[in-house]
Amino acid sequence: MPTLPDGDPRYGPRALTAAWLAEARSAHTRRAYFRDLADFLAWCQRDGLDPLAARPTDLGRYRAQLPAATAPSTAHRRLSALSSWYRYLHANGAAEGNPVTAVKRPRVDRDASTTAGLSVEEVQKLLRQADMELAPAPPARRHTALRDRAVLRLLADLGLRVGEVTGLDVDALGHNRGYRTLRYTAKGGKLRERALAPHTLEALDEYLRERGDAPGPLFATRPASGVLGRLDPAAVFRLVRRTARAAGIPSADRLSPHSLRHAFATNARDLGIALEDVQDALGHADPRTTRRYDRARHALHREPGLRLGALYTDEP
Repeated sequence: MPTLPDGDPRYGPRALTAAWLAEARSAHTRRAYFRDLADFLAWCQRDGLDPLAARPTDLGRYRAQLPAATAPSTAHRRLSALSSWYRYLHANGAAEGNPVTAVKRPRVDRDASTTAGLSVEEVQKLLRQADMELAPAPPARRHTALRDRAVLRLLADLGLRVGEVTGLDVDALGHNRGYRTLRYTAKGGKLRERALAPHTLEALDEYLRERGDAPGPLFATRPASGVLGRLDPAAVFRLVRRTARAAGIPSADRLSPHSLRHAFATNARDLGIALEDVQDALGHADPRTTRRYDRARHALHREPGLRLGALYTDEP
């Protein structure tokens, strides 16, 4: 970040920025903050602006120059990151105030999601395709095919974030109260434990027989002896689209691992699973976040009046 002066090694802007990033709740948030701040600082450098002397009008100009294709949620997130940064610098005496507070942020509809979703039938087709790819897989590719099937089932059955899946180690699997479970670190550094369905356990057990029980990443890229490599999120992104194309799913080129998380929420609600249970499973602090995934929430068949009407007209 070349536009930031070093200053005091403890309380200078560069040192405080490093401390601000280090205090982010998760690695994902830290990376997002870094990208957003780097983009703003690069703009300041091109504009000849000292970011520590920026005023609300400067932040307004920065917002206005964002590409027209930038989604309102992305622009809102960038300004939120900058507001957090300025607030941290101000609290530590490195900035006079927070110029972002006076900037109007784009409205974000918390009741809508832009993620491409999947119906129950499409999830089934995706998982069946992963099953089909096992049969013709030569011995050299069997490990990969088993791993990919287990990854897709885990994403579909638990609605995990892709980083939660790729961050798993073998010791994340355990037992609790008669269930086989998965322990993982969720967003915000929260430790979670979820029960695994037989559907997922079948794929995991078959994959682990091939992988072996060596410590290290659960979803490994190198089954040979030595240090196992960790599957990265970009590989999972490619896996979802590649498998969806092979399965003939029309929206394949718009899908991502997050589409399976979206499908988890929507299809669970369609099954009648309580919003609170879906919210807890996904680890959402705000129920509005869970409802955003539930695109069928306004479907006519879920109209409460239909059930109440039937109840009220029942004969005693």
